[in-house]
Parts: sequence; C-alpha cells; structure tokens
Amino acid sequence: MNEEIDFILDSAKEAMINAIEHLVKELRAIRAGKASPSMLANVQVNYYGAATPLSQIANVSTSDARTITIQPWEKNMLQEVEKAIMVANLGFNPMNNGDIIIINVPALTEERRKELAKQAKAEAEHAKVGIRNARKDANNDIKKTDISDDLKKGAEESVQKLTDSYTKEIDDKFSVKEKEIMTV
Repeated sequence: MNEEIDFILDSAKEAMINAIEHLVKELRAIRAGKASPSMLANVQVNYYGAATPLSQIANVSTSDARTITIQPWEKNMLQEVEKAIMVANLGFNPMNNGDIIIINVPALTEERRKELAKQAKAEAEHAKVGIRNARKDANNDIKKTDISDDLKKGAEESVQKLTDSYTKEIDDKFSVKEKEIMTV
C-alpha cells in the first residue's frame, strides 16, 4: 500500500494491542479463588505522603493457596499497608501481627463466582469497545487519505481483519478467565 495507510494500520494495531494489555491487567486483578500477590497489584499505600504501589514498599507473597503475606520493608508502614488494603475494598480482612500482615483469602461462594464472571465479561466488553474505537478511527483516517477507492477498500479490509483477530483474542482471554473463576 502506501506509507500513510501503513501508518494508519500501525496506529490501529497499537491501539488494539493496548486494549488487550489493559484487559489482561484488569483480568489479573479479578481473583479466582486461589491466593495470588497480583490480587493486591492495584493497592496504593500512602508512603510518606505519596501514593505508592504496595509492591514497591513491601514483599508480597503467598504461603499457601489461601494465604497472602505482606512484609513491609519498614515496620512503621504496617498500619498504612493495612489501611490501604481496607480502602482498596477488595473484600479482604488483613491481620497485623506486628511483623507481617496476613490475609486469609476466603473460598468463593457460587454467587461471588458469578459476580466475578460478570465483572470479567464487563472488562472484556470494555476492551472490545476500545478495539471498535480503534477501527472507527482508522477507517475515518483512511477515508481522509488521498488515494484510490480500491486502496481505501483494501485498507479498510485490513483494519477489519485486525479488529476480528483482536476481538477473538479478547473472547479467548475471557473464556479462560471465566473457566478459572467458575472452577471450584
């Protein structure tokens, strides 16, 4: 094709990849029953007046399938970490023993599993909206170019192929997460 079309296609592809990466990050934050440090990935702790990701001020690990342990590098941060976990509203009840914070991850009820699956589906739909917006922007840019109608049609077909492949990828990632959530 031509350079202008290649640029438009590359921009669309980049936007679609960003939508997928965002979806993966959001799905990782939805817990599926087994304890994982990634469950706390979005927790921001007030670290001397600055909102700081928990992973930057503490060691977060799992001691077993139902327990997350958090050991701040500074003992005086225990209360701040505990408060940040409560504020994050993840449904966890952190226990502070003076040295570390322990979180027992409760088993998911059937109702909670369905709720989490619905949340995952909403994230997948949000990613699909991002893909469709990238397609719309690319098609609008293609229409503005000064090239033949045949080249425009070919470029629009390329954008549609990208859209279809990334939409399928979103569906696949959602299916895997839904299965993970619904598996007891």
